[in-house]
Amino acid sequence: MKAVLLASMAGLFWGVGEVFTKIVLHTGKVGPVTAMAVRSSVALPVIWMTWYLVARNGKEPSDWMNAGTPTLAKLGIGSGLIAGAGGMIFFYLALHAGDISKVKPIAFTIAPTTAVILGWLFLGESMSTQKIVGVLLVIAGVVVLTGSK
Repeated sequence: MKAVLLASMAGLFWGVGEVFTKIVLHTGKVGPVTAMAVRSSVALPVIWMTWYLVARNGKEPSDWMNAGTPTLAKLGIGSGLIAGAGGMIFFYLALHAGDISKVKPIAFTIAPTTAVILGWLFLGESMSTQKIVGVLLVIAGVVVLTGSK
Protein backbone atom coordinates (compact mmCIF):
# COMPACT_ATOMS: atom_id res chain seq x y z
CA MET A 1 0.00 0.00 0.00
CA LYS A 2 2.86 2.39 0.83
CA ALA A 3 4.43 1.83 -2.60
CA VAL A 4 1.10 2.54 -4.33
CA LEU A 5 0.61 5.76 -2.36
CA LEU A 6 4.17 6.96 -3.07
CA ALA A 7 3.87 6.07 -6.77
CA SER A 8 0.55 7.90 -6.92
CA MET A 9 2.13 10.99 -5.38
CA ALA A 10 4.98 10.80 -7.91
CA GLY A 11 2.49 10.62 -10.77
CA LEU A 12 0.50 13.53 -9.36
CA PHE A 13 3.60 15.67 -8.90
CA TRP A 14 4.88 14.82 -12.40
CA GLY A 15 1.49 15.50 -13.95
CA VAL A 16 1.11 18.91 -12.33
CA GLY A 17 4.76 19.83 -12.85
CA GLU A 18 4.72 19.00 -16.55
CA VAL A 19 1.59 21.11 -17.10
CA PHE A 20 3.55 24.07 -15.69
CA THR A 21 6.46 23.13 -17.95
CA LYS A 22 4.22 23.00 -21.02
CA ILE A 23 2.75 26.42 -20.14
CA VAL A 24 6.29 27.82 -19.89
CA LEU A 25 7.30 26.22 -23.21
CA HIS A 26 4.25 27.78 -24.89
CA THR A 27 5.55 31.26 -24.06
CA GLY A 28 8.39 30.77 -26.51
CA LYS A 29 10.72 32.44 -24.01
CA VAL A 30 12.11 29.18 -22.60
CA GLY A 31 13.21 26.17 -24.61
CA PRO A 32 12.96 22.52 -23.62
CA VAL A 33 16.63 22.11 -22.76
CA THR A 34 16.56 25.24 -20.59
CA ALA A 35 13.44 23.96 -18.83
CA MET A 36 15.14 20.63 -18.20
CA ALA A 37 18.31 22.31 -16.89
CA VAL A 38 16.31 24.51 -14.52
CA ARG A 39 14.27 21.51 -13.34
CA SER A 40 17.41 19.56 -12.56
CA SER A 41 19.20 22.50 -10.94
CA VAL A 42 16.27 23.29 -8.66
CA ALA A 43 15.63 19.63 -7.84
CA LEU A 44 19.22 18.64 -7.07
CA PRO A 45 19.69 20.53 -3.77
CA VAL A 46 16.31 19.28 -2.54
CA ILE A 47 17.22 15.71 -3.49
CA TRP A 48 20.60 15.89 -1.72
CA MET A 49 19.01 17.47 1.36
CA THR A 50 16.45 14.66 1.45
CA TRP A 51 19.22 12.08 1.06
CA TYR A 52 21.15 13.64 3.94
CA LEU A 53 18.14 13.63 6.27
CA VAL A 54 17.20 10.06 5.41
CA ALA A 55 20.79 8.77 5.60
CA ARG A 56 21.34 10.56 8.91
CA ASN A 57 18.36 8.69 10.34
CA GLY A 58 19.82 5.37 9.19
CA LYS A 59 17.14 4.75 6.58
CA GLU A 60 19.50 5.08 3.62
CA PRO A 61 23.05 3.71 3.24
CA SER A 62 25.44 6.61 3.77
CA ASP A 63 28.47 4.70 2.46
CA TRP A 64 27.06 4.21 -1.04
CA MET A 65 30.31 5.43 -2.60
CA ASN A 66 31.84 2.13 -1.42
CA ALA A 67 29.23 0.02 -3.20
CA GLY A 68 31.79 -1.17 -5.76
CA THR A 69 32.51 -0.33 -9.36
CA PRO A 70 29.81 -2.53 -10.98
CA THR A 71 27.08 -1.10 -8.73
CA LEU A 72 28.23 2.50 -9.15
CA ALA A 73 28.55 2.04 -12.93
CA LYS A 74 24.96 0.75 -13.14
CA LEU A 75 23.83 3.64 -10.96
CA GLY A 76 25.66 6.25 -13.03
CA ILE A 77 24.95 4.84 -16.47
CA GLY A 78 21.48 3.40 -15.93
CA SER A 79 19.94 5.83 -13.51
CA GLY A 80 22.05 8.90 -14.29
CA LEU A 81 22.69 8.84 -18.02
CA ILE A 82 19.94 6.65 -19.48
CA ALA A 83 16.97 7.47 -17.22
CA GLY A 84 18.07 10.82 -15.85
CA ALA A 85 19.66 12.57 -18.81
CA GLY A 86 18.40 10.56 -21.79
CA GLY A 87 14.85 10.15 -20.56
CA MET A 88 14.53 13.80 -19.62
CA ILE A 89 16.10 15.08 -22.83
CA PHE A 90 13.76 13.06 -25.05
CA PHE A 91 10.74 13.80 -22.85
CA TYR A 92 11.31 17.55 -22.80
CA LEU A 93 11.95 17.67 -26.55
CA ALA A 94 8.72 15.70 -27.06
CA LEU A 95 6.83 17.98 -24.66
CA HIS A 96 8.03 20.98 -26.64
CA ALA A 97 7.02 19.38 -29.94
CA GLY A 98 3.63 17.95 -29.03
CA ASP A 99 0.57 18.08 -26.83
CA ILE A 100 1.07 17.11 -23.20
CA SER A 101 -2.14 15.08 -23.46
CA LYS A 102 -0.37 12.82 -25.95
CA VAL A 103 3.29 13.00 -24.93
CA LYS A 104 2.81 12.21 -21.25
CA PRO A 105 0.58 9.14 -21.72
CA ILE A 106 2.87 7.71 -24.40
CA ALA A 107 6.04 8.19 -22.34
CA PHE A 108 4.40 6.97 -19.17
CA THR A 109 3.04 3.87 -20.90
CA ILE A 110 6.27 2.83 -22.54
CA ALA A 111 8.15 3.22 -19.22
CA PRO A 112 6.03 0.78 -17.18
CA THR A 113 5.65 -1.62 -20.10
CA THR A 114 9.43 -1.71 -20.45
CA ALA A 115 9.80 -2.14 -16.68
CA VAL A 116 7.38 -5.09 -16.60
CA ILE A 117 9.18 -6.85 -19.45
CA LEU A 118 12.72 -6.13 -18.22
CA GLY A 119 11.76 -6.94 -14.62
CA TRP A 120 10.55 -10.32 -15.81
CA LEU A 121 13.53 -11.01 -18.11
CA PHE A 122 16.39 -9.70 -15.98
CA LEU A 123 15.19 -9.42 -12.38
CA GLY A 124 13.25 -12.65 -12.10
CA GLU A 125 9.94 -10.92 -11.38
CA SER A 126 6.86 -12.97 -12.07
CA MET A 127 4.98 -12.68 -15.35
CA SER A 128 1.32 -13.53 -15.21
CA THR A 129 -1.66 -13.41 -17.49
CA GLN A 130 -2.97 -10.57 -15.33
CA LYS A 131 0.19 -8.50 -15.95
CA ILE A 132 0.09 -9.18 -19.68
CA VAL A 133 -3.59 -8.23 -19.92
CA GLY A 134 -2.97 -5.14 -17.77
CA VAL A 135 -0.12 -3.94 -19.97
CA LEU A 136 -2.16 -4.56 -23.13
CA LEU A 137 -5.13 -2.66 -21.67
CA VAL A 138 -2.91 0.29 -20.74
CA ILE A 139 -1.39 0.33 -24.23
CA ALA A 140 -4.85 0.11 -25.80
CA GLY A 141 -6.04 2.97 -23.60
CA VAL A 142 -3.16 5.18 -24.66
CA VAL A 143 -3.74 4.33 -28.32
CA VAL A 144 -7.37 5.43 -27.92
CA LEU A 145 -6.34 8.53 -25.94
CA THR A 146 -3.60 9.68 -28.30
CA GLY A 147 -4.86 8.40 -31.65
CA SER A 148 -6.15 10.56 -34.46
CA LYS A 149 -9.84 11.40 -34.59
